[in-house]
Amino acid sequence: VYKDKADYMVGALGACQDALAALVGTDDPAAPSRAGYLAAYPETQFVLLEQYATYPRIWAPWYTCHMIMRGLLDAYQHAGNEQALRIVRGMGDWAYSRLGHLPRTQLDRMWRIYIAGEYNAMPVVMADLYALTGDEKYLTTAKCFDNTYLFEAAVANEDTLNGEHANQHIPQYQGYLEIYEQTGEQRYLAAARNFWDMVVPHRTYVDGGMAGSGEIFGARDVVAATIQQDNAETCCVYNMLKLSRSLFFHTADPKYMQYYERSLYGQILGSRRNTASDTNPLLTYFVPVNPGAHRSYGNLGTCCGGTGLETHAKFQDSVYFSSADNSTLYVNLYLPSTLDWPERGLTITQSTDYPTDPAGTSTLTITGDADLDLRLRVPYWVERGFTVRVNGVRQQVAAVPGTYVSLSRRWRTGDRVEIAAPFTLRIERALDDPATQAVAYGPVPLVIRSSATEYQSLTLYRDYPLSRDLSQVIRPAGEPMTFTANGLTLVPFYINTTESYHMYFRRAEPEIVFGAVGTGIENRTDAEGLTFLDEVWDRGPFRNRGGLVRAVTEVADARVATGDLTSRQRQVLIEAAARAQLPS
Repeated sequence: VYKDKADYMVGALGACQDALAALVGTDDPAAPSRAGYLAAYPETQFVLLEQYATYPRIWAPWYTCHMIMRGLLDAYQHAGNEQALRIVRGMGDWAYSRLGHLPRTQLDRMWRIYIAGEYNAMPVVMADLYALTGDEKYLTTAKCFDNTYLFEAAVANEDTLNGEHANQHIPQYQGYLEIYEQTGEQRYLAAARNFWDMVVPHRTYVDGGMAGSGEIFGARDVVAATIQQDNAETCCVYNMLKLSRSLFFHTADPKYMQYYERSLYGQILGSRRNTASDTNPLLTYFVPVNPGAHRSYGNLGTCCGGTGLETHAKFQDSVYFSSADNSTLYVNLYLPSTLDWPERGLTITQSTDYPTDPAGTSTLTITGDADLDLRLRVPYWVERGFTVRVNGVRQQVAAVPGTYVSLSRRWRTGDRVEIAAPFTLRIERALDDPATQAVAYGPVPLVIRSSATEYQSLTLYRDYPLSRDLSQVIRPAGEPMTFTANGLTLVPFYINTTESYHMYFRRAEPEIVFGAVGTGIENRTDAEGLTFLDEVWDRGPFRNRGGLVRAVTEVADARVATGDLTSRQRQVLIEAAARAQLPS
Protein backbone atom coordinates (compact mmCIF):
# COMPACT_ATOMS: atom_id res chain seq x y z
CA VAL A 1 0.00 0.00 0.00
CA TYR A 2 2.75 2.45 0.92
CA LYS A 3 4.78 1.60 -2.17
CA ASP A 4 1.70 2.23 -4.32
CA LYS A 5 1.30 5.65 -2.72
CA ALA A 6 4.99 6.47 -3.17
CA ASP A 7 4.93 5.32 -6.80
CA TYR A 8 1.86 7.46 -7.47
CA MET A 9 3.56 10.57 -6.02
CA VAL A 10 6.73 9.91 -8.00
CA GLY A 11 4.70 9.58 -11.19
CA ALA A 12 2.86 12.83 -10.50
CA LEU A 13 6.12 14.67 -9.78
CA GLY A 14 7.56 13.28 -13.00
CA ALA A 15 4.59 14.65 -14.93
CA CYS A 16 5.16 18.07 -13.35
CA GLN A 17 8.85 17.97 -14.22
CA ASP A 18 8.04 17.04 -17.84
CA ALA A 19 5.48 19.84 -18.10
CA LEU A 20 8.02 22.38 -16.83
CA ALA A 21 10.65 21.05 -19.22
CA ALA A 22 8.26 21.64 -22.14
CA LEU A 23 8.24 25.34 -21.23
CA VAL A 24 12.02 25.78 -21.57
CA GLY A 25 12.75 28.40 -24.23
CA THR A 26 9.20 29.76 -24.28
CA ASP A 27 7.93 33.13 -23.05
CA ASP A 28 5.88 31.54 -20.30
CA PRO A 29 6.78 33.24 -16.96
CA ALA A 30 6.90 29.80 -15.33
CA ALA A 31 9.52 28.56 -17.82
CA PRO A 32 12.67 27.29 -16.05
CA SER A 33 16.19 27.91 -17.29
CA ARG A 34 16.67 24.28 -18.25
CA ALA A 35 15.02 20.88 -18.06
CA GLY A 36 15.10 19.12 -14.71
CA TYR A 37 13.66 21.97 -12.67
CA LEU A 38 10.91 20.88 -10.29
CA ALA A 39 9.18 23.05 -7.70
CA ALA A 40 5.76 24.43 -6.80
CA TYR A 41 6.84 27.98 -7.71
CA PRO A 42 8.76 29.69 -10.52
CA GLU A 43 12.54 29.59 -10.68
CA THR A 44 12.56 33.32 -9.94
CA GLN A 45 12.74 32.39 -6.22
CA PHE A 46 16.26 31.04 -6.80
CA VAL A 47 17.19 33.97 -9.05
CA LEU A 48 16.14 36.40 -6.31
CA LEU A 49 18.30 34.58 -3.78
CA GLU A 50 21.28 34.95 -6.11
CA GLN A 51 20.48 38.68 -6.01
CA TYR A 52 20.50 38.50 -2.17
CA ALA A 53 16.75 38.89 -1.62
CA THR A 54 15.81 38.39 2.02
CA TYR A 55 13.03 36.73 3.98
CA PRO A 56 10.04 37.13 3.76
CA ARG A 57 10.29 38.17 0.11
CA ILE A 58 11.59 34.67 -0.53
CA TRP A 59 11.38 31.76 1.88
CA ALA A 60 14.21 29.23 1.71
CA PRO A 61 13.75 27.91 -1.86
CA TRP A 62 16.67 25.47 -1.55
CA TYR A 63 15.12 24.06 1.63
CA THR A 64 12.04 23.00 -0.33
CA CYS A 65 14.23 21.70 -3.15
CA HIS A 66 16.00 19.48 -0.65
CA MET A 67 12.75 18.02 0.69
CA ILE A 68 11.60 17.00 -2.81
CA MET A 69 15.00 15.55 -3.74
CA ARG A 70 15.33 13.67 -0.46
CA GLY A 71 11.90 12.12 -0.88
CA LEU A 72 12.73 11.05 -4.42
CA LEU A 73 16.04 9.52 -3.36
CA ASP A 74 14.26 7.63 -0.60
CA ALA A 75 11.66 6.38 -3.09
CA TYR A 76 14.50 5.04 -5.21
CA GLN A 77 16.65 3.60 -2.44
CA HIS A 78 13.90 2.18 -0.21
CA ALA A 79 11.08 1.48 -2.66
CA GLY A 80 13.07 0.65 -5.79
CA ASN A 81 11.45 3.31 -7.99
CA GLU A 82 13.79 3.89 -10.94
CA GLN A 83 11.77 6.87 -12.18
CA ALA A 84 12.50 8.64 -8.89
CA LEU A 85 16.23 8.43 -9.59
CA ARG A 86 15.75 9.86 -13.09
CA ILE A 87 13.72 12.77 -11.69
CA VAL A 88 16.17 13.57 -8.92
CA ARG A 89 19.11 13.38 -11.33
CA GLY A 90 17.36 15.96 -13.47
CA MET A 91 16.99 18.17 -10.42
CA GLY A 92 20.66 17.61 -9.60
CA ASP A 93 21.69 18.61 -13.12
CA TRP A 94 19.58 21.76 -12.81
CA ALA A 95 21.11 22.55 -9.37
CA TYR A 96 24.59 22.26 -10.87
CA SER A 97 23.60 24.61 -13.70
CA ARG A 98 22.46 27.22 -11.15
CA LEU A 99 25.34 26.99 -8.68
CA GLY A 100 28.33 25.42 -10.38
CA HIS A 101 29.42 28.62 -12.10
CA LEU A 102 28.79 31.06 -9.24
CA PRO A 103 31.85 32.59 -7.53
CA ARG A 104 32.55 31.55 -3.95
CA THR A 105 31.94 35.07 -2.66
CA GLN A 106 28.42 35.05 -4.06
CA LEU A 107 27.63 31.63 -2.63
CA ASP A 108 28.97 32.64 0.77
CA ARG A 109 26.80 35.74 0.84
CA MET A 110 23.72 33.74 -0.16
CA TRP A 111 24.14 31.14 2.56
CA ARG A 112 24.52 33.79 5.27
CA ILE A 113 21.03 35.21 4.64
CA TYR A 114 18.61 34.37 7.43
CA ILE A 115 15.95 31.83 6.33
CA ALA A 116 16.12 32.88 2.65
CA GLY A 117 19.53 31.21 2.42
CA GLU A 118 18.48 28.13 4.40
CA TYR A 119 19.08 25.01 2.31
CA ASN A 120 18.52 22.19 4.81
CA ALA A 121 20.60 19.13 3.84
CA MET A 122 21.18 19.90 0.14
CA PRO A 123 24.86 18.87 0.40
CA VAL A 124 23.74 15.48 1.76
CA VAL A 125 21.43 14.92 -1.20
CA MET A 126 24.08 15.96 -3.70
CA ALA A 127 26.76 13.82 -2.05
CA ASP A 128 24.34 10.88 -2.08
CA LEU A 129 23.67 11.45 -5.78
CA TYR A 130 27.41 11.40 -6.41
CA ALA A 131 27.76 8.17 -4.43
CA LEU A 132 24.96 6.54 -6.43
CA THR A 133 26.05 7.73 -9.89
CA GLY A 134 29.74 8.62 -9.74
CA ASP A 135 28.94 11.88 -11.59
CA GLU A 136 31.49 14.47 -10.39
CA LYS A 137 29.20 17.44 -10.98
CA TYR A 138 27.02 16.31 -8.10
CA LEU A 139 29.99 16.36 -5.72
CA THR A 140 30.93 19.78 -7.06
CA THR A 141 27.40 20.96 -6.34
CA ALA A 142 27.52 19.51 -2.83
CA LYS A 143 30.61 21.62 -2.14
CA CYS A 144 28.84 24.69 -3.51
CA PHE A 145 26.81 24.54 -0.30
CA ASP A 146 29.88 24.98 1.91
CA ASN A 147 28.91 27.81 4.25
CA THR A 148 32.42 29.19 4.42
CA TYR A 149 32.25 31.57 7.37
CA LEU A 150 30.88 28.88 9.71
CA PHE A 151 32.66 25.99 8.02
CA GLU A 152 36.13 27.48 8.38
CA ALA A 153 35.45 28.43 12.00
CA ALA A 154 34.35 24.87 12.76
CA VAL A 155 37.45 23.41 11.10
CA ALA A 156 39.57 25.69 13.31
CA ASN A 157 37.40 24.76 16.33
CA GLU A 158 36.38 28.38 16.85
CA ASP A 159 32.93 28.68 18.39
CA THR A 160 31.06 31.38 16.46
CA LEU A 161 27.53 29.97 16.83
CA ASN A 162 26.10 32.67 19.09
CA GLY A 163 23.22 34.36 17.27
CA GLU A 164 23.13 31.90 14.37
CA HIS A 165 19.89 30.32 13.13
CA ALA A 166 20.29 26.87 14.68
CA ASN A 167 18.31 24.60 12.39
CA GLN A 168 19.45 26.52 9.32
CA HIS A 169 22.97 25.33 10.02
CA ILE A 170 22.82 21.97 11.85
CA PRO A 171 22.03 19.98 8.65
CA GLN A 172 25.02 21.59 6.93
CA TYR A 173 27.38 19.64 9.17
CA GLN A 174 25.67 16.40 8.24
CA GLY A 175 26.41 17.44 4.67
CA TYR A 176 30.08 18.02 5.46
CA LEU A 177 30.26 14.55 6.97
CA GLU A 178 28.80 13.03 3.81
CA ILE A 179 31.29 14.93 1.65
CA TYR A 180 34.08 13.53 3.86
CA GLU A 181 32.72 10.04 3.29
CA GLN A 182 32.99 10.51 -0.47
CA THR A 183 36.32 12.36 -0.59
CA GLY A 184 38.28 11.55 2.58
CA GLU A 185 38.97 15.27 3.08
CA GLN A 186 39.67 15.53 6.81
CA ARG A 187 38.57 19.13 7.18
CA TYR A 188 34.98 18.14 6.49
CA LEU A 189 35.11 15.54 9.25
CA ALA A 190 36.76 18.05 11.60
CA ALA A 191 34.03 20.61 10.94
CA ALA A 192 31.27 18.13 11.82
CA ARG A 193 33.00 16.84 14.96
CA ASN A 194 33.93 20.28 16.26
CA PHE A 195 30.48 21.68 15.62
CA TRP A 196 28.83 18.84 17.58
CA ASP A 197 31.14 19.56 20.51
CA MET A 198 30.10 23.21 20.43
CA VAL A 199 26.47 22.22 20.91
CA VAL A 200 26.75 19.32 23.38
CA PRO A 201 26.75 20.05 26.27
CA HIS A 202 27.40 23.76 25.85
CA ARG A 203 23.99 24.60 24.37
CA THR A 204 21.82 21.77 25.64
CA TYR A 205 18.92 21.57 28.09
CA VAL A 206 18.30 18.57 30.35
CA ASP A 207 15.92 17.07 27.74
CA GLY A 208 18.45 17.41 24.91
CA GLY A 209 16.81 20.52 23.43
CA MET A 210 18.87 23.36 22.02
CA ALA A 211 19.54 26.33 24.30
CA GLY A 212 19.09 29.74 22.75
CA SER A 213 16.43 32.26 21.81
CA GLY A 214 13.67 30.74 19.73
CA GLU A 215 15.37 29.24 16.67
CA ILE A 216 18.65 31.05 17.41
CA PHE A 217 21.71 29.57 19.11
CA GLY A 218 22.66 31.25 22.37
CA ALA A 219 26.15 31.92 23.66
CA ARG A 220 28.38 29.03 24.70
CA ASP A 221 27.70 27.70 28.22
CA VAL A 222 24.68 29.99 28.64
CA VAL A 223 21.67 27.85 29.50
CA ALA A 224 19.72 29.36 32.40
CA ALA A 225 19.78 32.82 30.81
CA THR A 226 18.11 31.45 27.65
CA ILE A 227 15.08 29.95 29.36
CA GLN A 228 12.01 31.53 27.81
CA GLN A 229 8.74 30.58 26.18
CA ASP A 230 9.83 29.78 22.62
CA ASN A 231 12.53 27.19 23.34
CA ALA A 232 13.46 24.70 22.02
CA GLU A 233 12.76 23.93 18.35
CA THR A 234 12.12 20.22 17.82
CA CYS A 235 13.74 20.10 14.36
CA CYS A 236 17.07 20.99 15.96
CA VAL A 237 17.06 17.79 18.01
CA TYR A 238 15.91 15.79 14.99
CA ASN A 239 18.96 16.95 13.04
CA MET A 240 21.35 16.60 15.99
CA LEU A 241 20.25 12.96 16.33
CA LYS A 242 21.07 12.34 12.67
CA LEU A 243 24.47 13.99 13.07
CA SER A 244 25.19 12.07 16.29
CA ARG A 245 24.35 8.77 14.63
CA SER A 246 26.60 9.51 11.65
CA LEU A 247 29.53 10.69 13.80
CA PHE A 248 29.36 7.49 15.82
CA PHE A 249 29.88 5.51 12.61
CA HIS A 250 33.25 7.20 12.16
CA THR A 251 34.43 7.32 15.76
CA ALA A 252 32.53 4.74 17.87
CA ASP A 253 32.68 7.43 20.56
CA PRO A 254 29.96 6.62 23.12
CA LYS A 255 29.29 10.31 23.81
CA TYR A 256 27.21 10.46 20.64
CA MET A 257 24.92 7.68 21.81
CA GLN A 258 24.72 9.15 25.31
CA TYR A 259 23.34 12.35 23.79
CA TYR A 260 21.12 10.27 21.53
CA GLU A 261 19.50 8.60 24.54
CA ARG A 262 19.11 11.89 26.40
CA SER A 263 17.30 13.51 23.50
CA LEU A 264 15.27 10.48 22.46
CA TYR A 265 13.78 9.91 25.92
CA GLY A 266 13.65 13.66 26.55
CA GLN A 267 12.46 16.08 23.91
CA ILE A 268 11.60 13.56 21.18
CA LEU A 269 9.48 11.24 23.32
CA GLY A 270 7.73 14.26 24.80
CA SER A 271 7.17 15.97 21.45
CA ARG A 272 4.07 14.09 20.31
CA ARG A 273 0.77 13.95 22.14
CA ASN A 274 -0.30 10.35 22.68
CA THR A 275 -3.74 10.85 21.14
CA ALA A 276 -5.07 9.35 17.93
CA SER A 277 -5.76 11.74 15.07
CA ASP A 278 -5.98 11.34 11.30
CA THR A 279 -6.12 15.08 10.63
CA ASN A 280 -3.28 16.47 12.74
CA PRO A 281 0.19 15.13 13.62
CA LEU A 282 -0.11 16.51 17.18
CA LEU A 283 3.57 17.39 17.30
CA THR A 284 5.47 20.22 18.93
CA TYR A 285 7.20 23.05 17.10
CA PHE A 286 8.87 24.37 20.23
CA VAL A 287 9.24 22.62 23.56
CA PRO A 288 9.30 25.53 26.03
CA VAL A 289 11.38 25.26 29.18
CA ASN A 290 10.26 28.42 30.97
CA PRO A 291 8.42 28.27 34.32
CA GLY A 292 4.74 27.41 33.92
CA ALA A 293 5.10 26.50 30.24
CA HIS A 294 2.89 24.04 28.41
CA ARG A 295 3.36 22.16 25.16
CA SER A 296 1.26 23.07 22.14
CA TYR A 297 0.62 20.17 19.78
CA GLY A 298 -0.31 20.52 16.14
CA ASN A 299 2.02 21.74 13.38
CA LEU A 300 0.36 20.40 10.29
CA GLY A 301 2.51 21.63 7.40
CA THR A 302 5.45 22.97 9.45
CA CYS A 303 9.05 21.80 9.39
CA CYS A 304 8.78 20.25 12.86
CA GLY A 305 5.48 18.62 11.89
CA GLY A 306 7.16 16.88 8.97
CA THR A 307 10.36 15.83 10.69
CA GLY A 308 8.36 14.91 13.79
CA LEU A 309 6.33 12.39 11.80
CA GLU A 310 9.57 10.92 10.50
CA THR A 311 11.22 10.79 13.94
CA HIS A 312 8.34 8.94 15.57
CA ALA A 313 8.40 6.34 12.82
CA LYS A 314 12.08 5.45 13.24
CA PHE A 315 12.76 4.81 16.89
CA GLN A 316 14.49 1.61 15.82
CA ASP A 317 17.15 3.16 13.64
CA SER A 318 20.00 3.44 16.17
CA VAL A 319 19.33 0.58 18.58
CA TYR A 320 22.02 -1.66 17.10
CA PHE A 321 25.17 -0.91 15.09
CA SER A 322 27.74 -3.39 13.80
CA SER A 323 31.40 -2.86 13.12
CA ALA A 324 32.37 -2.72 9.46
CA ASP A 325 33.68 -6.30 9.56
CA ASN A 326 30.56 -7.57 11.40
CA SER A 327 32.67 -8.89 14.28
CA THR A 328 31.19 -6.50 16.86
CA LEU A 329 27.62 -5.56 17.72
CA TYR A 330 26.89 -2.35 19.62
CA VAL A 331 23.70 -2.25 21.69
CA ASN A 332 23.09 1.49 21.93
CA LEU A 333 19.51 1.83 23.10
CA TYR A 334 17.37 -0.18 25.45
CA LEU A 335 13.91 -0.55 23.95
CA PRO A 336 11.79 -3.48 22.75
CA SER A 337 13.16 -4.56 19.38
CA THR A 338 14.27 -7.45 17.20
CA LEU A 339 17.48 -7.44 15.19
CA ASP A 340 17.57 -9.68 12.11
CA TRP A 341 21.23 -10.03 11.08
CA PRO A 342 21.45 -12.38 8.09
CA GLU A 343 25.16 -11.64 7.50
CA ARG A 344 25.94 -13.38 10.81
CA GLY A 345 22.97 -15.74 10.84
CA LEU A 346 21.72 -14.16 14.07
CA THR A 347 18.47 -12.85 15.43
CA ILE A 348 18.55 -10.88 18.68
CA THR A 349 15.35 -10.02 20.51
CA GLN A 350 15.36 -7.36 23.21
CA SER A 351 12.63 -7.35 25.85
CA THR A 352 12.32 -4.39 28.19
CA ASP A 353 9.98 -1.78 29.64
CA TYR A 354 12.77 0.84 29.55
CA PRO A 355 12.38 3.78 30.13
CA THR A 356 9.27 3.23 32.27
CA ASP A 357 10.83 0.49 34.43
CA PRO A 358 12.92 2.00 37.26
CA ALA A 359 14.81 -1.28 37.58
CA GLY A 360 16.34 -0.51 34.19
CA THR A 361 16.26 -4.15 33.12
CA SER A 362 16.55 -5.45 29.59
CA THR A 363 16.99 -8.98 28.24
CA LEU A 364 18.63 -9.94 24.95
CA THR A 365 17.77 -13.40 23.62
CA ILE A 366 20.04 -14.91 20.95
CA THR A 367 18.96 -17.13 18.07
CA GLY A 368 21.82 -18.45 15.94
CA ASP A 369 25.42 -19.54 16.39
CA ALA A 370 28.38 -17.16 15.99
CA ASP A 371 31.49 -15.72 17.61
CA LEU A 372 30.72 -12.11 18.45
CA ASP A 373 31.93 -9.20 20.54
CA LEU A 374 28.75 -7.82 22.12
CA ARG A 375 29.13 -4.26 23.40
CA LEU A 376 26.53 -2.90 25.77
CA ARG A 377 26.24 0.84 26.39
CA VAL A 378 26.56 1.87 30.03
CA PRO A 379 24.26 4.90 30.42
CA TYR A 380 25.86 8.19 31.46
CA TRP A 381 23.48 8.51 34.42
CA VAL A 382 24.27 5.16 36.10
CA GLU A 383 25.05 5.58 39.82
CA ARG A 384 24.04 2.26 41.37
CA GLY A 385 25.82 -0.18 39.18
CA PHE A 386 25.38 -1.77 35.79
CA THR A 387 25.14 -5.53 36.05
CA VAL A 388 25.22 -8.09 33.27
CA ARG A 389 24.30 -11.77 33.48
CA VAL A 390 24.73 -14.34 30.73
CA ASN A 391 22.43 -17.32 31.17
CA GLY A 392 22.00 -16.35 34.82
CA VAL A 393 25.72 -16.02 35.59
CA ARG A 394 26.90 -12.56 36.60
CA GLN A 395 29.74 -11.27 34.45
CA GLN A 396 32.77 -9.35 35.66
CA VAL A 397 32.62 -6.16 33.63
CA ALA A 398 34.24 -2.77 34.15
CA ALA A 399 31.06 -0.75 33.81
CA VAL A 400 32.02 2.92 33.69
CA PRO A 401 29.13 5.33 33.02
CA GLY A 402 29.30 6.69 29.49
CA THR A 403 31.23 3.75 28.02
CA TYR A 404 30.57 0.29 26.60
CA VAL A 405 31.20 -3.07 28.28
CA SER A 406 32.25 -5.96 26.09
CA LEU A 407 31.21 -9.62 26.11
CA SER A 408 33.19 -11.76 23.66
CA ARG A 409 32.20 -15.40 23.26
CA ARG A 410 30.59 -18.01 21.05
CA TRP A 411 26.89 -17.25 21.15
CA ARG A 412 24.33 -20.00 20.64
CA THR A 413 20.58 -20.24 20.30
CA GLY A 414 18.85 -19.67 23.61
CA ASP A 415 21.63 -17.58 25.19
CA ARG A 416 20.20 -14.77 27.32
CA VAL A 417 21.93 -11.55 28.32
CA GLU A 418 20.24 -9.80 31.24
CA ILE A 419 21.14 -6.17 31.87
CA ALA A 420 20.22 -4.10 34.92
CA ALA A 421 20.85 -0.36 35.21
CA PRO A 422 18.71 0.80 38.15
CA PHE A 423 17.35 4.31 37.79
CA THR A 424 18.40 6.92 40.33
CA LEU A 425 17.35 10.49 40.86
CA ARG A 426 19.89 13.15 40.02
CA ILE A 427 20.17 16.91 39.82
CA GLU A 428 21.51 18.64 36.71
CA ARG A 429 22.71 22.23 37.12
CA ALA A 430 22.59 24.86 34.41
CA LEU A 431 26.11 25.63 33.21
CA ASP A 432 25.80 29.38 33.75
CA ASP A 433 23.79 29.32 36.99
CA PRO A 434 24.24 26.30 39.29
CA ALA A 435 21.20 27.38 41.33
CA THR A 436 18.97 26.80 38.27
CA GLN A 437 18.49 23.06 38.25
CA ALA A 438 16.52 20.18 36.79
CA VAL A 439 15.69 16.70 38.09
CA ALA A 440 16.03 13.49 36.10
CA TYR A 441 15.28 9.86 36.92
CA GLY A 442 17.60 7.61 35.00
CA PRO A 443 17.28 8.70 31.36
CA VAL A 444 13.99 10.49 31.97
CA PRO A 445 13.78 14.24 32.73
CA LEU A 446 11.17 15.06 35.34
CA VAL A 447 9.11 18.25 35.41
CA ILE A 448 7.25 19.96 38.23
CA ARG A 449 3.52 20.25 37.65
CA SER A 450 2.60 23.84 38.32
CA SER A 451 0.87 26.68 36.50
CA ALA A 452 2.87 29.31 38.40
CA THR A 453 4.88 31.55 36.10
CA GLU A 454 7.70 32.13 38.56
CA TYR A 455 10.42 29.57 39.28
CA GLN A 456 9.48 27.06 41.96
CA SER A 457 12.00 26.74 44.80
CA LEU A 458 13.26 23.47 46.27
CA THR A 459 15.18 23.07 49.52
CA LEU A 460 16.79 19.64 49.65
CA TYR A 461 20.10 19.60 51.57
CA ARG A 462 18.41 19.82 54.97
CA ASP A 463 17.17 16.24 54.58
CA TYR A 464 20.09 14.70 52.67
CA PRO A 465 21.25 11.28 53.89
CA LEU A 466 24.96 10.46 53.98
CA SER A 467 24.43 8.28 50.92
CA ARG A 468 23.25 11.37 49.03
CA ASP A 469 20.28 9.28 47.90
CA LEU A 470 17.84 11.79 46.46
CA SER A 471 14.92 9.38 46.81
CA GLN A 472 14.94 10.16 50.54
CA VAL A 473 14.25 13.84 49.86
CA ILE A 474 12.46 13.67 46.50
CA ARG A 475 10.10 10.94 47.56
CA PRO A 476 8.14 8.47 45.43
CA ALA A 477 4.46 9.33 45.13
CA GLY A 478 1.57 6.98 44.53
CA GLU A 479 1.94 6.71 40.75
CA PRO A 480 4.86 5.06 38.91
CA MET A 481 7.77 7.37 38.07
CA THR A 482 6.10 10.17 40.05
CA PHE A 483 7.64 12.02 43.00
CA THR A 484 7.00 14.80 45.50
CA ALA A 485 9.37 17.37 46.99
CA ASN A 486 8.58 20.42 49.11
CA GLY A 487 4.89 19.82 48.43
CA LEU A 488 5.38 19.81 44.65
CA THR A 489 4.69 16.93 42.26
CA LEU A 490 7.27 15.79 39.70
CA VAL A 491 6.30 13.64 36.71
CA PRO A 492 8.12 12.25 33.65
CA PHE A 493 8.36 14.71 30.78
CA TYR A 494 7.29 11.99 28.35
CA ILE A 495 3.74 12.18 29.78
CA ASN A 496 2.65 14.33 26.86
CA THR A 497 -0.19 16.51 28.07
CA THR A 498 -0.97 20.19 27.70
CA GLU A 499 -0.66 20.78 31.47
CA SER A 500 1.69 23.48 32.69
CA TYR A 501 5.10 22.38 33.93
CA HIS A 502 8.48 23.58 35.14
CA MET A 503 11.51 21.87 33.60
CA TYR A 504 13.85 23.92 35.80
CA PHE A 505 13.58 25.14 39.37
CA ARG A 506 15.64 27.37 41.63
CA ARG A 507 17.60 25.82 44.47
CA ALA A 508 16.88 27.59 47.77
CA GLU A 509 19.35 26.74 50.56
CA PRO A 510 19.79 30.02 52.47
CA GLU A 511 21.43 28.61 55.62
CA ILE A 512 24.13 25.99 56.07
CA VAL A 513 22.35 23.16 57.86
CA PHE A 514 23.08 19.50 58.48
CA GLY A 515 19.83 17.68 59.16
CA ALA A 516 18.21 19.29 62.21
CA VAL A 517 21.42 21.13 63.14
CA GLY A 518 21.49 24.74 61.99
CA THR A 519 24.51 27.03 62.01
CA GLY A 520 23.10 30.50 61.42
CA ILE A 521 25.73 30.92 58.69
CA GLU A 522 24.68 32.01 55.20
CA ASN A 523 25.12 29.40 52.48
CA ARG A 524 26.99 31.76 50.16
CA THR A 525 28.15 31.02 46.64
CA ASP A 526 31.72 31.08 45.39
CA ALA A 527 33.04 32.56 42.17
CA GLU A 528 31.69 29.56 40.23
CA GLY A 529 28.20 29.96 41.64
CA LEU A 530 28.45 26.92 43.93
CA THR A 531 27.26 27.21 47.50
CA PHE A 532 29.11 25.88 50.53
CA LEU A 533 26.68 22.97 50.75
CA ASP A 534 27.06 22.27 47.01
CA GLU A 535 30.78 21.83 47.46
CA VAL A 536 30.38 19.64 50.54
CA TRP A 537 27.78 17.26 49.10
CA ASP A 538 29.53 17.08 45.73
CA ARG A 539 32.25 15.18 47.63
CA GLY A 540 29.75 12.55 48.77
CA PRO A 541 28.36 10.01 49.16
CA PHE A 542 29.81 9.47 52.64
CA ARG A 543 30.21 6.10 54.31
CA ASN A 544 29.78 7.64 57.75
CA ARG A 545 29.55 10.98 59.54
CA GLY A 546 33.34 11.19 59.65
CA GLY A 547 33.39 11.49 55.86
CA LEU A 548 30.96 14.39 56.06
CA VAL A 549 33.06 16.13 58.72
CA ARG A 550 36.19 15.79 56.59
CA ALA A 551 34.41 17.29 53.58
CA VAL A 552 33.09 20.20 55.67
CA THR A 553 36.59 20.80 57.04
CA GLU A 554 38.18 20.82 53.58
CA VAL A 555 35.63 23.18 52.08
CA ALA A 556 35.68 25.45 55.14
CA ASP A 557 39.48 25.64 55.04
CA ALA A 558 39.35 26.67 51.38
CA ARG A 559 36.76 29.33 52.11
CA VAL A 560 38.71 30.72 55.05
CA ALA A 561 41.70 31.02 52.72
CA THR A 562 39.63 33.11 50.28
CA GLY A 563 38.08 35.22 53.03
CA ASP A 564 34.56 33.83 52.54
CA LEU A 565 34.51 32.43 56.10
CA THR A 566 36.07 33.41 59.40
CA SER A 567 37.99 30.95 61.55
CA ARG A 568 35.15 31.08 64.06
CA GLN A 569 32.57 30.22 61.40
CA ARG A 570 34.77 27.35 60.27
CA GLN A 571 34.72 25.88 63.76
CA VAL A 572 30.93 26.27 64.05
CA LEU A 573 30.44 24.41 60.78
CA ILE A 574 32.72 21.52 61.74
CA GLU A 575 31.04 21.12 65.10
CA ALA A 576 27.57 21.22 63.53
CA ALA A 577 28.51 18.49 61.05
CA ALA A 578 29.91 16.38 63.88
CA ARG A 579 26.62 16.66 65.83
CA ALA A 580 24.33 16.00 62.91
CA GLN A 581 22.28 12.80 63.03
CA LEU A 582 21.87 11.96 59.38
CA PRO A 583 20.48 8.71 57.96
CA SER A 584 22.85 6.55 55.97
